[in-house]
Amino acid sequence: LFLEAYGYNVYTAENGTEGIEIFRTEKPAIVLTDVKMPGIDGLAVLQQIKEIAPQTAVIVITGHGDTALAEQAIELDAVDFISKPIKKEALDAALEKAREKLG
Repeated sequence: LFLEAYGYNVYTAENGTEGIEIFRTEKPAIVLTDVKMPGIDGLAVLQQIKEIAPQTAVIVITGHGDTALAEQAIELDAVDFISKPIKKEALDAALEKAREKLG
């Protein structure tokens, strides 16, 4: 709801495979992906998106607060890593980093 209120077009997927299919079709500049999902996880989604379109800003979300996952996501070129429950301030900061990356 926040993203739509900010004027973003929002596409949702039930799993990582569907997310990649939507990405290939819609080609959004910014992607938010959860780490834990059915099928392929968010880090695999991040890797595939970067292979398809390296300039895409990917924000990784987790409910697990795992520092190792955060480090891995950043190493894979995620623009930011935020924890659930998502706080508006954290989302705003991540979106600002994404916009800066995109220029």
